[in-house]
Amino acid sequence: MVTLVIGGAASGKSEYAEQSLLKASEGPRVYIATLHPSDGESEQRIQKHREARAGRSFRTIECYTGLDRVVLEDPSDVLLDCMGNLLANELYDPDGAGRNAVSAILRGVDHLIPQCLNLVLVTNEVGAGGTDYEGDTLTYLKYMGELNRALAARADRVAEVVAGLPLIYKGGNTA
Repeated sequence: MVTLVIGGAASGKSEYAEQSLLKASEGPRVYIATLHPSDGESEQRIQKHREARAGRSFRTIECYTGLDRVVLEDPSDVLLDCMGNLLANELYDPDGAGRNAVSAILRGVDHLIPQCLNLVLVTNEVGAGGTDYEGDTLTYLKYMGELNRALAARADRVAEVVAGLPLIYKGGNTA
């Protein structure tokens, strides 16, 4: 099963996604981390997520670009957090796919799906903040919207998290 969890910054989407995955089964658990530890703020966020996962038997794979190169040792329950970071990495990192970022990420997701017992994708909500943006910000938002629509189409289940509360748009009403 593929689940897409969408939400704004600090909405509780990562916590909800993790709990959803923990309830799904007891297979091997893999956390695919996409946040590149580039500064003190990102390092603090990474540490917060590591502490939240402590004791939950996740094996961590760091993947900043090239999701289609991830190979799991066994069929696993996978939490990929977060598509927004992965998109930024693919767009702006010299090793990334640049303007082909969305298609590169979708190829990566399609590559992961058959390796997963359950795949939970965490992504950022975009669009609610308006459209008065320019340059790289506007490009990122357009690509993020395109990516989210394509991921929602692939997902068996889509949930939006607002203030820690899920709203299920597709695939049932339980977590």
